[in-house]
Amino acid sequence: MTVYSSYKQLIGQLESLYDLREATNIADWVLEYLTKQTRTWRIINKNIELTALEIGLLASITEKLLQNIPVQYVLNESWFAGMKFFVNKSVLIPRPETEELVDWIIHDQNNRYTELNESRILDIGSGSGCIPITLKYKIPNSKIVSIDVSEEALEVAQRNAYTLDVAIDFQQFDFLDVDSWDSLGKFDLIVSNPPYIKQIEQLEMHSRVTDFEPSLALFVPDEDPLLFYRKIVLFARQHLVENGTIYVEINELLGKETCILFETYGFSTELKQDLQGKDRMIKAHLLSK
Repeated sequence: MTVYSSYKQLIGQLESLYDLREATNIADWVLEYLTKQTRTWRIINKNIELTALEIGLLASITEKLLQNIPVQYVLNESWFAGMKFFVNKSVLIPRPETEELVDWIIHDQNNRYTELNESRILDIGSGSGCIPITLKYKIPNSKIVSIDVSEEALEVAQRNAYTLDVAIDFQQFDFLDVDSWDSLGKFDLIVSNPPYIKQIEQLEMHSRVTDFEPSLALFVPDEDPLLFYRKIVLFARQHLVENGTIYVEINELLGKETCILFETYGFSTELKQDLQGKDRMIKAHLLSK
């Protein structure tokens, strides 16, 4: 089996689950993972035979992909902000819209933070660590605390921080436990991509998400969809410094309601759409305490 024939075969197998464009992208990713070679190399050397080990690994990967397991979990890797992150089923797969949120923070804050001495950032919901690690790279003077209730998620985040050589203060922490907030201190900036999908929305979601990604990081009760945002705003009233800022990713269906929540507690808000034209993120400034 050659590099090219294995690539075409995988595309054909994946077309039962994906459209052609996505099947092609996944096949490219898998062949790069197998051969450790770029797409250009694979085109030039398309008639090179795969080794027996590569053929066996390809068969194993294909079997998992045909079970609808996301390619990121099959290969244990996902790209975010130009960096490769280790991922497994304990953490969400990093999304492009989350990268947009991080880009917004960097665009707004980098010039300001380079003039400050060790600005403090709190990331609520570490997951893979993609948010705090990217922020640390782009805002090197920052001191970042990143919290998550899941021990397994923190293990993934710490692994990525070690691999990507950045220092983040990861802590296992139940943010919904109000009595523990005082141990965190004060911050110049708070960022979060919290759970925000209502349980009822599962019915419209793809099984690749609902069957494999951690529900703890995705879903909130239908009767209280703004649970985490309410806790974030209450925390910020006590722990955000003067002129501090909050950045959050949100449910596209609840942009107006989320803005109203922040404004009710004395914040000015800016609602921003993602590249798909969906209400996806909010920046909030504390006007008064």
